[in-house]
Amino acid sequence: MDIHIRPFKRSDIGSLAKHANNPKIARFLSDQFTYPYSEEDAAAFIEQALSRNPLRSFAITINNEVIGGIGIHPQEDIHRKNAEIGYWVAEPYWGKGIMTKAISWMLEYGFATFDIERIFAKTFFENQASQKVLLKNGFKKEAHFKKTVFKNGVLHDEFVFGIRREEVGSRE
Repeated sequence: MDIHIRPFKRSDIGSLAKHANNPKIARFLSDQFTYPYSEEDAAAFIEQALSRNPLRSFAITINNEVIGGIGIHPQEDIHRKNAEIGYWVAEPYWGKGIMTKAISWMLEYGFATFDIERIFAKTFFENQASQKVLLKNGFKKEAHFKKTVFKNGVLHDEFVFGIRREEVGSRE
């Protein structure tokens, strides 16, 4: 598989909508990631992603087709030395090591691009695959919040994982 991480292109609308339109993906993401996910949703997201400088959201591609996305979101005010990472990959590509590579790339990009000291991720308690990929990349579980995430009419527990700038070089 020829996996690449690159900026989104306006020509990605079709493949982004095709792969993002899956309730199994949306179930563990914020409500901003809608289901169903239309070409209009994809177009709006790509325009927003391309408007940022420096870029914060990237396409994960195979053979130039978008099969996922990854982004880094710097925080503000007293949390300005932190950034949240978010990601997803299309269901046919689950369990193939793609996200492990994408997160590793985003850690390098995030710490090189933004004036931050920590990158964190929030996962649903039930999303063990996401938790495993974070641990593989050197993240440590920092917190367990009980019944803090409300999705599809249900309160879920949430885990927070983090990694610090000085820990990235010592992951291997």
